[in-house]
Amino acid sequence: MRSQQRLLVLLLAAALAGLALAQKKKDSSALADKVAQLTDLSARRTVIKLNGNKFRDFVKSAPRNYSIIVMFTALSANRQCAICKQASDEYTMVANSYRYSQAYSNKMFFAMVDFDEGPDVFQSMKLNTAPVFMHFPAKGKPKKSDNMDLQRTGFSAEAIAKWIGERTEINIRVFRPPNYTGTVALLMLFSLVGGLLYLRRNNLEFLYNKTAWSVLALFFVFAMCSGQMWNHIRGPPFVQKTQSGGVSYIAGSSQSQYVLETYFVMMIYGLIVLGTIMMTEAGDSKGDLGKRKILAVAGLALVAFFFSLILSIFRSKAGGYPYSFLIK
Repeated sequence: MRSQQRLLVLLLAAALAGLALAQKKKDSSALADKVAQLTDLSARRTVIKLNGNKFRDFVKSAPRNYSIIVMFTALSANRQCAICKQASDEYTMVANSYRYSQAYSNKMFFAMVDFDEGPDVFQSMKLNTAPVFMHFPAKGKPKKSDNMDLQRTGFSAEAIAKWIGERTEINIRVFRPPNYTGTVALLMLFSLVGGLLYLRRNNLEFLYNKTAWSVLALFFVFAMCSGQMWNHIRGPPFVQKTQSGGVSYIAGSSQSQYVLETYFVMMIYGLIVLGTIMMTEAGDSKGDLGKRKILAVAGLALVAFFFSLILSIFRSKAGGYPYSFLIK
């Protein structure tokens, strides 16, 4: 009786082992097929477009031994996503750089889900904004750090590549296509200035005009103080959509900013300086008393209002800042 039980146990163990082996072979075959399909799709287009079914098959379903970077976006014009096209171009640049780099392998792929092609994906991922960049690791579920913080880093190709390197340890060197716009603009500017100087070569007294040099210096200071250099380095979005579907013009953190926000700040600084100049002129000039009073009052109003406004913007970005004036 015992020998029969042992035989039965052995047969059952052998059957289970056979089933496990068959399942393992099946999973291995399914994985190899998925990797082959992704490799083929990636060879055709560096950023693979996914709909709901493909997202579930290639991203959410096991087995998977590869990482996949997914951009959730809304490129259709009627979605009015002002920054999605720009973010898509930067993302594609990273994918192209990876595709033709020595680090390229079938261990990581780039994909994109457009809202109009996969609304069910956005619903399942609980996404109500775009663009969003997520890393789906080879094992386990995505963590909080697998969701790129665009508010803090922006979405330039360099920022995306750095984030991918932190998540996958795959370092991608971004290759930007040569852009000669700045060089051409600079050459045109030098040509224009050189031409004007040549035409006025017998009368160059305008070069000693203090007012003109002062205005140029002020424009340069406004540009630097408003964060134009930060925009050039970080590549922030022009504006940002809010979760309620509106548009945010001012970033809610002191660690980030939008391009349009810097234009607002530059204009406010300019109006504050204009008001200061008007009050100075009212005090220094010896003209009509009535005009001097108007200049003084208008200048004071400009300084008071726009200084209050810039303080208000700073308070909204720096939590806990205690000072305000006129505008809360």
